[in-house]
Amino acid sequence: MNTHYAWWLAIAFVVLGPLVGALLAGIDRRLTARMQSRQGPPILQPVYDVLKLFEKDTLVVTRLQTLYLWFFLLFMVISGFILFLGSDLLLSLFALTVSGIFLCLAAYSTNSPYSNIGSSRELMLMMAYEPMLILVPLGFYLTTDSFRVADIVAGSPWQVLQLSGILVGFLFVLTIKLRKSPFDLSTSHHGHQELVKGLTTDFSGSDLALVEIAHWYENVILLGWLYLFFAPWGPWLALPIAFALFFVEVLVDNTHARLTWSSTLKATWWVTLLVGVTNLMLLPLVV
Repeated sequence: MNTHYAWWLAIAFVVLGPLVGALLAGIDRRLTARMQSRQGPPILQPVYDVLKLFEKDTLVVTRLQTLYLWFFLLFMVISGFILFLGSDLLLSLFALTVSGIFLCLAAYSTNSPYSNIGSSRELMLMMAYEPMLILVPLGFYLTTDSFRVADIVAGSPWQVLQLSGILVGFLFVLTIKLRKSPFDLSTSHHGHQELVKGLTTDFSGSDLALVEIAHWYENVILLGWLYLFFAPWGPWLALPIAFALFFVEVLVDNTHARLTWSSTLKATWWVTLLVGVTNLMLLPLVV
């Protein structure tokens, strides 16, 4: 990957990432509405919502809450910057994980029972999906001898077949990372699931807007991870496949009832063990 091109791509992520993430969220809402025989909101509705949040009063329980949310957003941007710069995928994952921890700390700092329960569920979900996420860069390392995103993009066209089990496992935990049913345990984005919002119950105004913007960045990062599996095929083929798989998650979200936390933990670890670890163990035989 050309160095200048990589820097421009990373800067484009910082500047345009929220817009792309907002468009993904808007298309998600529109598809969800059509699946439920509704007209649905405008595709730019997430942008309108966040702009309105910045105009509202921010009720702050503790100043630490806002500080932690800024760190949540900062490390999310760092994670994506590393990814789109073509640098170390493992370092990008580390920044993504630290970002999630700051979100939990922000919710815990409010000392609200609803936020505390949401934070506990979020940490439990991290226990569920992190092992599978760690297997992704390990799998790429075994096929390319490098953790660098630039080397992964320039890898073998056959790597998606060599990492097919890890891809299946990643798609499984992607549902958790996108906070979709049946694994939406910490934020309850569907109104019929909970009477309160969970993790973000005590966030309002600009604080809640920061959370939404960070989630937009996160959606783009996750789409970038998905793209890496197909990157050697070229962007004209890899991007449509990544987008198609990304929006399969919308279908899953609208066709599955939410699981309990214990069922989620067991199912995720079983999938990680059966398809992720097994694929990793068999890789030396096929590479």
